[in-house]
Amino acid sequence: MESILQVDQLSKSFGKIKAVNQLSFKVGKGQVFGILGPNGSGKTTTLSMLLGLIPPDKGEFSWFGQPPSKESRKRIGSVIESPNFFPYLDAVTNLQIVADIKDKPYDDIDEVLQLASLYERRFSKFRTFSFGMRQRLAIASALLGKPEVLILDEPTNGLDPQGIAQIRELIALVASRGTTILLASHLLDEVQKICTYVLVLRNGVMLFSGDVKEVLSVSDSIEMAAADMHLLKTAVPELPGFSSITETDGIIQVHFSSTVKTSEVNAFLYQKGIVLSHLSEKKRSLEQHFLELLQDTP
Repeated sequence: MESILQVDQLSKSFGKIKAVNQLSFKVGKGQVFGILGPNGSGKTTTLSMLLGLIPPDKGEFSWFGQPPSKESRKRIGSVIESPNFFPYLDAVTNLQIVADIKDKPYDDIDEVLQLASLYERRFSKFRTFSFGMRQRLAIASALLGKPEVLILDEPTNGLDPQGIAQIRELIALVASRGTTILLASHLLDEVQKICTYVLVLRNGVMLFSGDVKEVLSVSDSIEMAAADMHLLKTAVPELPGFSSITETDGIIQVHFSSTVKTSEVNAFLYQKGIVLSHLSEKKRSLEQHFLELLQDTP
């Protein structure tokens, strides 16, 4: 996969507080890359360094295979702070001002308003917009000029469930057009539903990074049952990676110390003459994995 962003040993301190500590990662073209962590974990500081808003103390990063520059930043759209538009001007006029600041033509304004589901309200004053609409207008402004990368910091923060769903739909739509997205959030559900790749931060330190699907495919346990439960319970401890077993209402739940596929479990038991009547994989959620990481880290 072509690399869009390469980060190497990036560090930033504010007095005695080390906000980001030797952070290294890379973002591939077309990825929806999530930086996940509790408040104060260094997410916004990281994004601010990547956008050139604050300088790093140590480390380096490159955009599109080149050192950061004004030219590379022109290829990036971002929403880092709360939407800031003129309240007495309509959406079109506000976006025209943003386009002037970015030195971009007005040609994209109707398109980004349609993308953000704001076209019907394009001539409404900004002060009449709901918080969710304001957030969508901010993303629309970041999309002016068709950037190759979109950076979003807590895009659903403070929104109601409907507003969160609308932002998620907008992000998915932007991603489907081939835009690489770098998103920071403290919401596990948001990262799980939107992102293809996740990096977990705590106190500026990377705890984990990996494909979201790989995280979700890790199985803590497998439920199973058979006509001869005694024979099943005798055979289960011989399964590779077996850790422990519990039983509830005629169904046993087998815990493993490593990743196990249900197909392999079924084949192993069948060879021992056991035909399962129930087989169900219990997958770890991103939340479970995230909380385990936080517990394991001092």
